[in-house]
Amino acid sequence: MHDYSTLADDFYVNTNLNTEMALPAGRETVLGFFERIQKQYPSMRNFYTRDNGDFVLEEDKEHGQQRWVTLEPRRICSGGINPSSIDSACQQHALVLDLVPFMLSVSPLDCEALDYMLGFDFTYRGNHDALVAEALGMSSAMEGLIEIPGSQILSYEPTITISLDEACRRQARLLIETRTNAYQVRRGEFPEDQISVYFTVRQYGSLESNSTYEKTLLELRESCEQLLEQHVIEQVLKPLQQAISTR
Repeated sequence: MHDYSTLADDFYVNTNLNTEMALPAGRETVLGFFERIQKQYPSMRNFYTRDNGDFVLEEDKEHGQQRWVTLEPRRICSGGINPSSIDSACQQHALVLDLVPFMLSVSPLDCEALDYMLGFDFTYRGNHDALVAEALGMSSAMEGLIEIPGSQILSYEPTITISLDEACRRQARLLIETRTNAYQVRRGEFPEDQISVYFTVRQYGSLESNSTYEKTLLELRESCEQLLEQHVIEQVLKPLQQAISTR
């Protein structure tokens, strides 16, 4: 397995569980859930409520690393930024998924979708969209547009979603997100910002009666990391890395 920390300026490992029903928002339930997570990870001591009502527990972001967990009205998210290892991040995700059936009353029947995502940020000062087009290329059907005299690329964010089973319940998605706007291109002034690559494997619908959230997470992780190794690292991440390094 590649050392993901060498592929981009930052990388992260996230798990999201989307539920069909609203999650509990009572004070005792919410605090009990986060206190149990903090017991396992004492450094996660920053607890607060966002303006939109989401609850957040996170570490201080030291040396570029951070653990975090959020509880939204119908979604539970667990993430790790630049974790010391993929295993350590997944242990956190597994703990969260182990707790939700008992502490938040989220049964496998209540699953709308569960996903495992690997993300990569590349810091770049310049036209993000033009760089992505240069590094990854464009289809012949669109090449003529960028050959129009005086034209400049303002938006180019390739994305693709594929099914991994006949029922289309398990899917993989590759998304590239840029952060350059027309004002910056017009002025030729670009702040230092991140080009993000997200690769996600998602399971839709209620889980099988003999399955669990932790078991499904392991399956999603195995599939995601295998596909990333085979189809994303050499084809997407390294070309972006190399294109930035030559600028």
